Amino acid sequence: MTGKSDQQLPQRLRLNLRQLEVFVATARGGSTRAAADRVARSQSAASSALADLESSVGVLLFDRIGRRLVLNENGRALLPKAQALLDQAGEVQALFSGEHAAPLRVAASFTIGEYLLPERVSQWTALHPQSQVHLHIANTRDVIEAVAGFEVDVGFIEGPQTHPDLVVRAWREDELVIVAAPGHALANRVATHRQLSQATWVLRELGSGTRQVTDAWLIQNLEQVHVGFELGSTEAIKRVVASGTALACLSRYTVAQALEDGHLIELRTRLPAGMRRLATVMHRDKLLGRATADFLRHCGATVPRTSAGR
Repeated sequence: MTGKSDQQLPQRLRLNLRQLEVFVATARGGSTRAAADRVARSQSAASSALADLESSVGVLLFDRIGRRLVLNENGRALLPKAQALLDQAGEVQALFSGEHAAPLRVAASFTIGEYLLPERVSQWTALHPQSQVHLHIANTRDVIEAVAGFEVDVGFIEGPQTHPDLVVRAWREDELVIVAAPGHALANRVATHRQLSQATWVLRELGSGTRQVTDAWLIQNLEQVHVGFELGSTEAIKRVVASGTALACLSRYTVAQALEDGHLIELRTRLPAGMRRLATVMHRDKLLGRATADFLRHCGATVPRTSAGR
């Protein structure tokens, strides 16, 4: 005899973690061949797992465009939930096995990744030797894409960019300063707006957070900005400026040591202070694990209340 309570039992789960693992890997790689490489399985096994998943949920998750698989609206809805389940499964697997916890995946724009986070990451790993951090450093645009694509758990950015799927939270402030070589013609005077407009500038590449804010600040205050060089490295910019007659506009964090050593000087101007906001960025549908939430707190960042690290 079947009781009423038995009739209300939920249906048996038809999904498994292997299927979700292949699905997430396919979403990132764009094909089952790429997914197979990511999850160390054969392409036929990956294709079978993806087909079984689509059969289980009763909908297609990808649009087939030639040989590429592109997430459709069903796949986009599933991706954050699948990634969250895989992250939590990884934590459970490491809980009793004695394995190291899965590395934290962090992306940061160049200024933050090269000058602000290294010390904090070093302190974190000293305090939590079983919780390693994989830090990916790129420009702000690429960091946002990595967070939006669930390739990393959290990002640190310095530009004003945003994304409809992401939540950006203020982290700390930074100041832009204009620097020159110690022997520059403007080194011992207050540079006028006209002199700055006639100067040659060395700036970061398009797409970087520093370049976005620099363009907005300089263009707002100067008649023109003559860009002589565009470089993808802050260290390269500092070297070019220190050995020539060009000016640069950089984060105070990045030039602090060079100013102290006398390799560069901070140019005095009548421009208003150039301030910008550094921020953390997270996917709005991602449930942060405890380790990620604790790492954010370690860095002095705000943690969403819905995270697993409450």
